[in-house]
Amino acid sequence: MTTHEPAPRRKLLLVGRGRMGRLVESLAADEGFQVVGAVTGRTVASQEWPSADVAIDFSAADAVPFNVERLARQQIPIVIGTTGWQQHEDAVRTIAAAAGIGVVSAPNFAVGVNVFLAVVDRIGALMAGQPAFGAWIHESHHAAKRDAPSGTALAMAERLRRSGYTAELPIASTRAGSMPGTHTLGFDAASETLTFTHEARDRAAFARGALLAARWLEGRQGWFSMADVLGL
Repeated sequence: MTTHEPAPRRKLLLVGRGRMGRLVESLAADEGFQVVGAVTGRTVASQEWPSADVAIDFSAADAVPFNVERLARQQIPIVIGTTGWQQHEDAVRTIAAAAGIGVVSAPNFAVGVNVFLAVVDRIGALMAGQPAFGAWIHESHHAAKRDAPSGTALAMAERLRRSGYTAELPIASTRAGSMPGTHTLGFDAASETLTFTHEARDRAAFARGALLAARWLEGRQGWFSMADVLGL
């Protein structure tokens, strides 16, 4: 009788152990990962970071460049779920490229959001020639989220511009309570309104998407988005 050994679990390093980091940790085993350590803001820079097959970063915006530099030095691929650090993106990309590691960076790892962003590309092209409609973006998140507008709202705006939509595009943000995140794109004319909304019911969608990206990243080098992970 042949027995099959279970596939070995990939070693996962958590960078940041806040709400999202703890959620990733709680779901990691179900997705085939073994958490081998967690680096927090209290970790001394000179301390040795655990070796791992991949790292997932849900830390703080100002920590991302240092985190990537440290992980690149150890040749650990990275999934970056932290937002608000994009002013450092050129430098971070240079660090990753020099080390030859793989990076998946996205403003939002929920699969539904990334399908939504792909749809926004098409909506922008369709609405570019409809000047009777005024557009807007509104996003709402929990009170503890620091960056506003959210990275996803900015990605929506970028997708619209990239698809040829050039009209005014105001973005509004709400921070209150414990809301996991809602994003709405709307178009309003004198007699009709179009709205497109993604609503997250809980944060597990973000954590599962980050773990999916971490699994996909195995053996890859370069800079990727969730569109690459999902083949969108």
